[in-house]
Amino acid sequence: MTKPQIRPVSGAQYSRILGVGGYRPVRVIPNSEVLEWIDSSDEWIRTRSGIAERRWAGPEESVAEMSVQAAGKAIAQAGISAEQIGGVIVSTVSHFKQTPAIATEISERLGCGNAPAFDISAACAGFGYGLGLADGMIRGGNAEYVLVIGVERLSDLTDQSDRSTAFIFGDGAGAAIVGPSDTPGIGKLIWGSDGSQADLITQTQAWDTAFAKSDAINGAGEETKWPALKMDGQPVFRWAVWEMAKVAQQALDAAGITADQLGAFIPHQANMRITDAMIKALKLPESVPVARDIAETGNTSAASIPLAMERMLESGEAHSGDLALIIGFGAGLVYAAAVVTLP
Repeated sequence: MTKPQIRPVSGAQYSRILGVGGYRPVRVIPNSEVLEWIDSSDEWIRTRSGIAERRWAGPEESVAEMSVQAAGKAIAQAGISAEQIGGVIVSTVSHFKQTPAIATEISERLGCGNAPAFDISAACAGFGYGLGLADGMIRGGNAEYVLVIGVERLSDLTDQSDRSTAFIFGDGAGAAIVGPSDTPGIGKLIWGSDGSQADLITQTQAWDTAFAKSDAINGAGEETKWPALKMDGQPVFRWAVWEMAKVAQQALDAAGITADQLGAFIPHQANMRITDAMIKALKLPESVPVARDIAETGNTSAASIPLAMERMLESGEAHSGDLALIIGFGAGLVYAAAVVTLP
């Protein structure tokens, strides 16, 4: 007797980014304000990171609100309706509710119906991870259109007294609609992790530890220390420069693209010096425009690539249909790189 077989599922042959959108908080924090918290100088901050200012969210600019604003722009650019979205993926490390996923609230507010919605925690590589998942969902026949969001309120996790990190982080949201394509629009994702170096970028203490300490010291009338991000800068810098340049080259090779064929290089906005070192390692021609959004936005982790992509398209530095190399890397240590066609 022949055993029954599951009916095969057929999806789109290829996928691509159809629309991108971003949201930047209203409040601008210039380096001069940061210097009120730490003993440093504007020149030191700019030289070390390339950052001149960053955006910090206000009380009304929640993770959900920023995401909805960014997603609305991406949906409009893609020319679809929210009801057509078959999946909502949100990458964030600054949504402080363990459950439910913030993606479910965002999906409801946008009007995505009963679309599956979930959060991922992949730090600065989160947008790349989300693209990989969306590509698989579309080509696997599990969705026609997927909304991928990278969003952070890293100001909530910034220790303003920490001279090594107080000037780095910013807030914001970036979103992309991924949908079917007749031609390849998202190259093979080169992604991975190195958990042996997880302590290089981490939260100062777990939430349960923080609450336990809070209960203990509040009785003594002492101040509770809020968990924050900490980073061992030099090892992270070396890892990002040497190892991520290799990953970026692997993404180019997997896509069958050479550096001189790129229309843009859009790395995670971690540090201007890291970007410059990667440009040199990749032998990127001067004719290829490079995202330097960090100067005005700071490091917005998972939001940085779509925010930078939107800015390059709006400014005319890059154009629809151009090929762009994207790469994100950060806490974990995690990474993800791919060549994509710009919307």
